[in-house]
Amino acid sequence: MSLGRRGLTGTARHLGVKVIRNCGSSAIFATFAAKKNIMDVLSVIKSPINKEFSAFVELFSSALSHPDGLLNDVLTHIRQRGGKRMRPILTLLIAHNFGTVNSATQHAAIGLELLHTASLVHDDVVDESDRRRGQASVNASFDNKVAVLVGDFILSTALLHVSLTHNDVIVATLAELGRTLSNGELLQLNNFEDDGLNEEAYYTIIRAKTASLFEACAQLGALSVGASAEKVEAARSFGEKIGLIFQIRDDIFDYYDASEIGKPTGNDMMEGKLTLPVLYVLRQHPNKDMLTIAKKVKEGTVNSEEVQTLVTFTKENGGIEYAEKVMQDLHKEACNFIEIHVKQPDIKTSLTTFLDYIIQRKK
Repeated sequence: MSLGRRGLTGTARHLGVKVIRNCGSSAIFATFAAKKNIMDVLSVIKSPINKEFSAFVELFSSALSHPDGLLNDVLTHIRQRGGKRMRPILTLLIAHNFGTVNSATQHAAIGLELLHTASLVHDDVVDESDRRRGQASVNASFDNKVAVLVGDFILSTALLHVSLTHNDVIVATLAELGRTLSNGELLQLNNFEDDGLNEEAYYTIIRAKTASLFEACAQLGALSVGASAEKVEAARSFGEKIGLIFQIRDDIFDYYDASEIGKPTGNDMMEGKLTLPVLYVLRQHPNKDMLTIAKKVKEGTVNSEEVQTLVTFTKENGGIEYAEKVMQDLHKEACNFIEIHVKQPDIKTSLTTFLDYIIQRKK
């Protein structure tokens, strides 16, 4: 199906996506098509940048290739994961909104996605994870040594591509992002040993671990086309809010049985993580028994039965509703960027649908 600019709104309606012309408090969520039509929704999101996204995919595939045997085997394994590529889509859409996607935009998007990929490979080693997006992780398929070395190779390739933007600010931003992502992981590891049960620490961690990447994607998209400092900052803030929503939604998944998302209920708690829903409930309803379980979560001594008890307590006392409300508030703030800075109807539809997809996604 060809989605031209002039036919985007009509196409969106045809696919079952409610088009929000005014992305504001009067319309918090877009009404999505049935889950089976998610690829159609993604088609709406990518429509203004179809050509540019195809070029990105080709360049990214080339970046994750190598003639040498073992390295190529591992890179092929990583490429087979696929993924929706929401982060580079965001970079391309923001660049298209403020100018014309160019070589700097593409190399910045490649650098960001490669940095993200490298961080996932390394994270699986740190977390001793054996699955990633439904397939065996690199460390499980090969071993930890190979995973670390290939992660380093991908990181170096990210730096190579971002250098090809010939923009010192873009290079510095990606370098700082790498530092932030690493610090976020260290903050989370240190937080396991901290008895404090506060939302401030939670937000500090998810800003560093997740929101910073979306933030950089939007920021570099604007930078790559020479947007003004004001517009670059607005894009950065927009990306940060998307990243916060993304992580909060991800954390909510952990309170429900959903084999399709690749992790069982309570998996975060079994790994020592206390997320927004339970932190809110423990603050509002400081039940002694539940606080004891929460402490065991952070100590790494909790069992699955105790986790289920804490999950149930959280759900019964408004934890999920609170987290949903936080996402809605962030959604409203993100809509301000679309209303103020996005003038082209096709990009407005795409970014609105992008934002609604992030908040309503099922996995």
